[in-house]
Amino acid sequence: MNAQTNNKYMLIFRGTDWHNRLSPEEMQKVASDWMAWFKRLTEQGTAIAGNPLEREGKIVSGKNGGVVADGPFAESKEAIGGYFLLKVDSLDEAVAIAQQCPGLPHGAQVEVRPVMEQCPLSGGALPETQLAEAAA
Repeated sequence: MNAQTNNKYMLIFRGTDWHNRLSPEEMQKVASDWMAWFKRLTEQGTAIAGNPLEREGKIVSGKNGGVVADGPFAESKEAIGGYFLLKVDSLDEAVAIAQQCPGLPHGAQVEVRPVMEQCPLSGGALPETQLAEAAA
């Protein structure tokens, strides 16, 4: 197990309007292919989580989170449309999985990022009990 990433990688799906150029039939085909891809990865134990994201949300910034703005913005081609969390042995393996994304031929982009085992600022990961208490 890699001490830095814990063998977890996130696929971040960028671009929320790539499907607008598809016919309803093409969109149905891509959606079916995408679900089959995720189901296969889940059954293999490779994908351990994944979901699409709603198009609307809020962006919090500024000192003490005082600035709250609508976002992400629909005109942004960089908007994140969803994610998969993978458990694989290497970045190369995660990239190979990303290259199978059914949205790629239609303009979607997949960012592949290692998930760190611990926060570099704290020097250690919070135990699950502390995370649960912080969320409550």
